[in-house]
Amino acid sequence: MKIKILGTGCRKCEKLYAEAEKAVAASGVAVELEKVESLEDITKYGVMMTPSLVIDEEVKVSGRIAPASEIVSWITAAANEQS
Repeated sequence: MKIKILGTGCRKCEKLYAEAEKAVAASGVAVELEKVESLEDITKYGVMMTPSLVIDEEVKVSGRIAPASEIVSWITAAANEQS
């Protein structure tokens, strides 16, 4: 599973990345976590606001910092779909 945090490196983007790290640790699922900071790459996802979180190429949230608990639910749902 691959999770991408879309954002230009602002404080909110860093906070979402930290929440994603907590969620990955709590979920116990093997996840590759990546920051995407290039505006060209971010616009490919069609998001209008950052930070955004993408799981396996599906945008889950845009324009807000999702808490780790919410991200864990998305990770486990995506893991169940892959099984």
